[in-house]
Amino acid sequence: MKLDSAPLDISGIPQTEIELKPKDSNDFNLTPAIAPSVQAVVADSPQNQQSALVVFGTTFITIFLAEIGDKTQLSTLLMSAESHSPWVVFMGSAAALITTSLLGVLLGSWIATRLSPKTVEKSAGVMLLVISLMLFWDVFQG
Repeated sequence: MKLDSAPLDISGIPQTEIELKPKDSNDFNLTPAIAPSVQAVVADSPQNQQSALVVFGTTFITIFLAEIGDKTQLSTLLMSAESHSPWVVFMGSAAALITTSLLGVLLGSWIATRLSPKTVEKSAGVMLLVISLMLFWDVFQG
């Protein structure tokens, strides 16, 4: 493990218990006495263990806020008003949203097995930028 300028007591072990053995002037090996403690800290890190409730809540809030007032919601509102069958429209729109969400999750899982998270993040950013430019061009032309 390389230590540059990180504090040595980050694992909760007093610095007096840490023994360092230099291989060369830039490299130190931690002794086995503290290795299990460091592994325990890494295993308990919040980034490695997100609860399903947090993921569910974040997903729900993000999608809910993104969908409020969009064309899908307005279309559903108009269909419900025209058909006078709000529950049938609700079932149809709910089934459509569930199906598109399922496709998104399956495609996202497939992409995650083939691309790194950084590549996916950059690709999503580029796609959103392209969509924004297309919308801007459409507004500018119209």
